[in-house]
Order: sequence, then structure tokens, then C-alpha cells
Amino acid sequence: MSNEEATRPQDEEQPQQEGVEQASVEQATEAQQTEPVENLEAPTVESLMEEVAALQAKVTDQSDSVMRAQAEVQNIRRRAERDVENAHKFALDKFSSDLLPVIDSLERALEAAENLENEAVKAMRDGVELTLKMFVDTLGKHGIEQLNPMGEPFNPEFHQAMSMVPNPDMEPNSVMAVMQKGYVLKGRLVRPAMVVVSKAP
Repeated sequence: MSNEEATRPQDEEQPQQEGVEQASVEQATEAQQTEPVENLEAPTVESLMEEVAALQAKVTDQSDSVMRAQAEVQNIRRRAERDVENAHKFALDKFSSDLLPVIDSLERALEAAENLENEAVKAMRDGVELTLKMFVDTLGKHGIEQLNPMGEPFNPEFHQAMSMVPNPDMEPNSVMAVMQKGYVLKGRLVRPAMVVVSKAP
């Protein structure tokens, strides 16, 4: 056996092995390229519609929340404005209540001096009457009004009935006497008028 024959089979086997390896590499590459990727599936129309519906519901909820928050802020602002307005409007409520007994005392002094003919008493009565008028006018400038419902129908919102007396000359349920005048501050009751109410005989 010659040297050429000994070396020829080895030389022929080496290219064959290289060809086999290259073919296996190409087959593996093709297999990788042709394998489908499971995570990259195309979304269906139904899934997209469900996602859109979910997002629309979320947007609607957020919009409702924003609207409720705006309404609450507006309500708080209105309440604050109303409270401030009432604080300014009725700031004299307690003060006026404390002044009413003074007016009552002046009115009782005039009633006591009404039948006295003494000149000194008459001058004093005129002074008290003028003081009372100035007092009531000053309260009126600040929104405090006097209630003297003589002859008017009885109103339980502004009048307090002390008694009921039969009176054929007056309509039933009418004020026939005022024992103590009432007062309102810009339409809100400060003190009810104490009255005697007529009833059918």
C-alpha cells in the first residue's frame, strides 16, 4: 500500500465531515427562523373591543368623579358665602335682643305717665317719648323692625298668644291687645309679640 492510497481516504473524509456540519448548522438556523413565536400572537377584534370598553368605562368613572368633586367645591363655596352673608346680616341679633328690654322700660314709663296732667310730668313724658322714638328709628336703620300687630290676624310665626278672649266686635283669631311688642331683624324673628287673641263668643 502506497503513501498516496493511505492519505487519500483521510483527505476525502475531512470535506465530507465539514459538509455535514455546515448542513446541520443551516438546518438548525432554518428551524429557528420557521418556529412560531408564541408570545407575539395578534390580538383578536373581540379582545380589542373589550379593552376599549374597559377604557371607556374607566374614563366615564373618572369623569363622574371630577364632576362630583367640582359640585362639592361649588357647594362648599356657596355655603361659605351664605355663612359670611348671614354673619354680616345678623351680626346685631344678640345686641338687639339685649336692647329690647330698654325699649320696653321706656314704653312702660310712657304708659304710667299717660294719665298724669302735671306739667313737670308732661315735660318728662315728652322727653321719654322723643327718646323712645329716636331709639326705635335708630334700630330701624340697622334692619330691626318693631311688630305691633294690633287688629291683625294672629300669626303664630311672629306672635305668641298669651290668652284668648271672646269678642263679638272682632273677627275670631285676631289680635285684640298687644302686651309686649315683637321685633324682627331683616325678616328673622328676634322676639315674638305677646298678644291677646279674640275668639268667637
